[in-house]
Amino acid sequence: MRLEDVYIRGTSTRLPTRLTIAEAVASGACPPRTAAVTGMESVAYSPDESAAEMAAAAAHTALSRAGTHGGDVDLLLHADTYHQGQDLWPVASYIQREALGNTCQAVEIRQMSNGGLAALDLASAYLTAGHGHSDALITTADRFCAPGIDRWNTDPGTPYADGATSLVLSRRGGYARLVSLALHADPDLEPLHRGDDPFTKAPFGHRIPVDFEAAKRAFVGRAGMSYAISRAHNGQQTVIKQALADAGSELAEAAWVVLPHFGRRRLTSIYYKPFGIDPARTTWDYSRTVGHLGAGDQFAGLDHLTVSGRAAPGDRVVLVSVGAGYSWGCAVLDILERPGWTQ
Repeated sequence: MRLEDVYIRGTSTRLPTRLTIAEAVASGACPPRTAAVTGMESVAYSPDESAAEMAAAAAHTALSRAGTHGGDVDLLLHADTYHQGQDLWPVASYIQREALGNTCQAVEIRQMSNGGLAALDLASAYLTAGHGHSDALITTADRFCAPGIDRWNTDPGTPYADGATSLVLSRRGGYARLVSLALHADPDLEPLHRGDDPFTKAPFGHRIPVDFEAAKRAFVGRAGMSYAISRAHNGQQTVIKQALADAGSELAEAAWVVLPHFGRRRLTSIYYKPFGIDPARTTWDYSRTVGHLGAGDQFAGLDHLTVSGRAAPGDRVVLVSVGAGYSWGCAVLDILERPGWTQ
């Protein structure tokens, strides 16, 4: 889908503190092999701040940077993957109360790690369809903590991190223009994160912490590794090709490619080699200090490129995402100027 007159006015990232891999290995929490194959230096870590509180903080910063007030926002979308701090509770409404104080639609998006770009797509469609005339606020947040998640072993190859991001999307102009966006889903891969376990009556009815590897082994045992890999690659390739075609561009022409915050081995096998992406054109040097933020990797990467000044006016940036389910996303945007809040 090619877009017209849809802009990014502000971004922000909330990362409470960092936990180094060396500290995690020394304490016995992180296996030495995980440290070696991922190449990570540290992960963002929240000792006490909930996902919801981090999201509200990120939203405040993004709104301030965008010069956007509650009355300017026609839609709030919050993407997450895990517990937000309360049970049976509308987290999007909490963020709305804390950051906006208005009466717009506030909706939670649950599409795992593809949630950020899924929210970007929905917000773009909402604004361009005439339901809103000003801005949309998107937030993402997760706190991957015990007992439900073992950030080092739940999904080996991808150390999980705590943090939040926020992005203000607008029809009123901004520092970057959203050029195109594509999404794709392949539900035949859904069992990769479910396995053979029967459905339960309550969370963590099978095991605690969650073990994604057990589910993957069960699926691969039935379908085969080559089937899973080829379907996953085709899904990612589909959205990247579509978004770039709609933007009239090639991947090699992008100044920056923002990838999921996976470990080095996984990035190499999924992205660097198959798509010919030079790590120097990615945010790897940043993401290896942060870890996987669930639905927020793409917005965090964009925010890092913006705040650091690495993304210059005229640069084309490609955001790439994948989420269990399975679903994929790709967005192409152009940097128009250096926003005043970075100077």
